[in-house]
Amino acid sequence: MKNKLTSEEQRTLIRLAREAIECGVKGQKLPPLDNSSLSFHLREQGASFITLTVHGQLRGCIGALEPYQPLADDVREHAVAAALQDPRFPPVQPDELNGIKIEVSRLTRPIPLEYKDADDLLSKLHPNVDGVILRDAAGHRATFLPQVWEKIGSPAEFLDNLCYKMGVSHNSWRSRHFDVLVYQVEEFHE
Repeated sequence: MKNKLTSEEQRTLIRLAREAIECGVKGQKLPPLDNSSLSFHLREQGASFITLTVHGQLRGCIGALEPYQPLADDVREHAVAAALQDPRFPPVQPDELNGIKIEVSRLTRPIPLEYKDADDLLSKLHPNVDGVILRDAAGHRATFLPQVWEKIGSPAEFLDNLCYKMGVSHNSWRSRHFDVLVYQVEEFHE
C-alpha cells in the first residue's frame, strides 16, 4: 500500500475508534471531530474495517469497501457499528470495554481480478496479501480481509468459505463465474 500512515496517525485512529466505541456503548453522542487537528491522510476519503476481539476471539467486525467519507469519520462510524451492530454478536456492554482490543484495517480501492476459470482464479490470488470480494449477478456479496488468510491457508478453502459467507454453495466458485475484486490493507491495532 502506498502512502502508509505514520505511527502518530495510526495512534490517532485507534484513539478515535476507542472513544467512539465507549460513547456508543454508553449511549452517548459522538463529539464533533476537530478537523484542524487531523493530518491530510485522516481528512481525505478512506475506507476502513474495524475488528474487535476479546481474548483473541472475534467480537465484531464492520467496515466499508469503498471510501465515501473522511478516513477519521469512517473509523469512528465503523468502530461503533462493530461494537453495536454486527448481527453475529449481541451489542458490546459497558463492562466489556476494558477487554476489547481494536484493530483498524485501512483499505485500498478494490480492483477487478480478471480470470478465465477456477484454476486461473486460484493462481491469481495472493495469500496473506489480498482481501477478496465475491459478487454475483443476484446481488450477493461477501468479503474477507487479508488477515483471514492466517486462519484459512489454501486459496481453495478461502474461496469455499467466502462462498459460504455469501450464502451460496461453498464450492460455487468452481463452476460459476463471479465478479472478483481484490484489495490490500494497512492493518494496525492496540
